[in-house]
Amino acid sequence: MRSLIVLKGLTYAPTGGLVAALTTSLPERIGGVRNWDYRYCWLRDAALILLVLMRAGYRDEAESWRQWLLRAIAGSPAQMQTIYGVRGERRLDEHEIPWLPGYENSRPVRIGNAASNQFQLDVYGEVLAAMWQADRAGIKMTEPDWALMIELAKFLESHWQKPDEGIWEVRGGPQHFTHSKMMAWLAFDCAIKLVEDCGCAASENHHRWHKIRDQIRAEVCERGYNTKKKAFTQVYGSDALDASLLTMPLVGFLPATDERVRNTVEAIERELMEDGLVLRYRPQECDVDGLPGREGVFLPCSFWLAMCWHLIGRKKEARELFERLLDLRNDLGLLSEEYDPRAQRQLGNFPQAFSHVALVGCARLLSDEIELPLSGN
Repeated sequence: MRSLIVLKGLTYAPTGGLVAALTTSLPERIGGVRNWDYRYCWLRDAALILLVLMRAGYRDEAESWRQWLLRAIAGSPAQMQTIYGVRGERRLDEHEIPWLPGYENSRPVRIGNAASNQFQLDVYGEVLAAMWQADRAGIKMTEPDWALMIELAKFLESHWQKPDEGIWEVRGGPQHFTHSKMMAWLAFDCAIKLVEDCGCAASENHHRWHKIRDQIRAEVCERGYNTKKKAFTQVYGSDALDASLLTMPLVGFLPATDERVRNTVEAIERELMEDGLVLRYRPQECDVDGLPGREGVFLPCSFWLAMCWHLIGRKKEARELFERLLDLRNDLGLLSEEYDPRAQRQLGNFPQAFSHVALVGCARLLSDEIELPLSGN
C-alpha cells in the first residue's frame, strides 16, 4: 500500500504524467559522476507503473496515463522519445551546473537528461504491454489508440534489428542488447493479442507480426545465449552478464523452468551479486557504459531475482530476499534506485518509481498471483 501511494504521489494530476523520481543528481556512488535528473516521465517507467496501478484497480489513473501518452507521442513513431516532461515537453537538454557542489560533493549536478534523445528499443515492448493490459482491464482501445498501436508496430518492423542504448541508457554507444530484442518480441506479442481480441485475426498485419515475433525469439535464443557462459548475456556475442535478463520469465519470453533461464539466473547469482543483492552489470567488465567508476546494487534487479527464485521453486529464498529488501526502506517506507550494502545507505534519486513498481510486482507474485508482473500474460 505504501508503494502504491508513492506511485500515486509521483503522478502529475493535470496531465496524468508519471515521473521517475522527484530529485536530480542524487549520486549512484557518493563522490561519483553518475548523477542524473529523474524529474521527468520515462515511457518505460510510466508503462510499468500503469500495469501496477491497473492491477490494483486504479482505472482513472490508467485512463489519464493513456491520454497523456497519446498527447506526448502524437505524430510519427520515429519521433517518439523515451522521456518527456510532465506536460509532454520534448526539449530536455542536459546541462551541468558547475557552481553547485552536489550532494556530498558528488559532481556534476545535472539539469535535463540527454537520454531523451536515445533510441531505446525496449520501451516499445513496455508501452504495448501496458496498452494490452489496459484493454484487458476494460479500458478499451479507441480509434486513436488503435492508430498509435499499429504505427508503433509498423515502426518496429523496420527498426527492431538496429542497435540501441537499452534499458540502462548507456552512454557508450548503441549495441545489440539482448534485453532490448526480447522486449521487441513482447511488443509484437502484445500487438498480436490486441488484434486477435478485436476479432481482426485475419488482418495482414497480424500474419506479418506473427512471423516477426517468431523471428525475434529465434534470434535471441541463438545470438543472445552464450553456450560457453551458459547464460543469456548483455549484448549479442558478449561474455558480460546483465541483470535485466532476469525479466525474461517475467515477460513470458521463456518459462522459468527453461534450462537456459535457470542457467542465466545462476550465472547472475555467481557474478552480479554483492552482499546478497544484485548489480545491474559490472561497468568495468563491459564496454557499453561510457562512464568511469562503480555504482551501488540496483534494487529493482534484486526484486526481479526474488521473483525468478519464486518461479523456479526456491520460494523460501525468494521470501527471505524480499523481506531483506523491505528492511532497506527508510522510516517512511521509501526506496531510492540503488543501495550501498557496506555503508548501509540508499543511493540515487528518491523516491524511485522503478523500485516501488518492482516491490509491488514481487509482493503480488510471492502471493502466488497467476499473472506475470511485467507482461500481458
